[in-house]
Amino acid sequence: MLHACGLISEADLDAISNGMARIRTDIENGSFRWSIDLEDVHLNIEKRLTDLAGDAGKRLHTSRSRNDQVATDIRLWLRAHIDITVRLLCDLRRSLLDVAQLHAGTIMPGFTHLQVAQPVTFGHHLMAYVEMFARDVERLTDCRRRVNRLPLGAAALAGTSYPIDRERVARTLGFEGLCENSLDAVSDRDFAIEFCAAAALVMTHISRLSEELVIWMSPRVGFIDLADRFCTGSSIMPQKKNPDVPELARGKSGRVTGHLMGLLMLMKGQPLAYNKDNQEDKEPLFDTADTLHETLRIFADMIPGIEVRAERMRQAAFEGFSTATDLADYLVRRGLPFRDAHEVVARAVREAAGKQRDLSELTLDELRAFSPEIGEDVFESLTLEGSVASRKHIGGTAPDQVMAAIQRARLRLA
Repeated sequence: MLHACGLISEADLDAISNGMARIRTDIENGSFRWSIDLEDVHLNIEKRLTDLAGDAGKRLHTSRSRNDQVATDIRLWLRAHIDITVRLLCDLRRSLLDVAQLHAGTIMPGFTHLQVAQPVTFGHHLMAYVEMFARDVERLTDCRRRVNRLPLGAAALAGTSYPIDRERVARTLGFEGLCENSLDAVSDRDFAIEFCAAAALVMTHISRLSEELVIWMSPRVGFIDLADRFCTGSSIMPQKKNPDVPELARGKSGRVTGHLMGLLMLMKGQPLAYNKDNQEDKEPLFDTADTLHETLRIFADMIPGIEVRAERMRQAAFEGFSTATDLADYLVRRGLPFRDAHEVVARAVREAAGKQRDLSELTLDELRAFSPEIGEDVFESLTLEGSVASRKHIGGTAPDQVMAAIQRARLRLA
């Protein structure tokens, strides 16, 4: 761009290009000699370029400042890491979809307040996380648009007096637009905060899934088992198998959220424009991306190996009168107002609880004692299969609907 705008000669352009290619090779193979006496990465590179290219190297910095260069570098780095994160989220969603498809009809209890509520399928439960991670992809994709704006050309804070072509640089570097105010361009870190906010939400979803995996793996619940390589034993209790990866991921979510808070506090008291405080943005941003990528990779690897204990899930679904709502719905279909049906079922549940039997284990005569509207077909509504099959709308837990949701999700991933 500097050459196209007449700011450096063709000879200088060739010397700078060749010198920078040599420097890049030296950095990549570890032979570049860094000096702390030269203050920072920029001056180290400029000094080496001057050694290689002579006065042409001294023209490298024409029309720019370290302030707008750093802002550009961070955006380039973060843009690439958003793309990596999106790919990893897609990998995790595929892993969840594969297990959900295998268990679209595997019945388990659904919970509210961690109390048995209604029967659902394990496939349906996993699809909830597919939805969460799909929203995460949407947020990151939207965040990327704001990351992908070029600050270069803002110089230190006021722009430059050289006749530069910022649009050309934006096209060359793959930016979708320009930062249009020079003061904002060098001092803005909203894009980093926004990425960390999106990352904190991803890790919140990972943490929720981790908590459920820990609960489900507990011998008191026994819904699943995880492969040994994602767990460890106890140092003194030989029978233990601890779900280390979910526990560690649950802890890492706090780390990422902490980085978000740190960046917000870093920026909240800064006047315009660039301040040295902004050097503190690198560590939380880099660690957030690293933590996110490592966690997503291991979860995509771990999920397909989940061993589902379907019979234990089914047994648990009988606990807590999980088909009580289905009995109320049955009565509503027979003409009873819902509030009256609710009261009828509440009395039936109290009766069944006193006899230590499930609603489906009461006789027809016992059920009709609560409402004469109850007929012989009531037991179809009281079975676990009948309950989940009746939720046959988009978003419902009926196995056919779960399979349809899986198909839609796969098409979005294609």
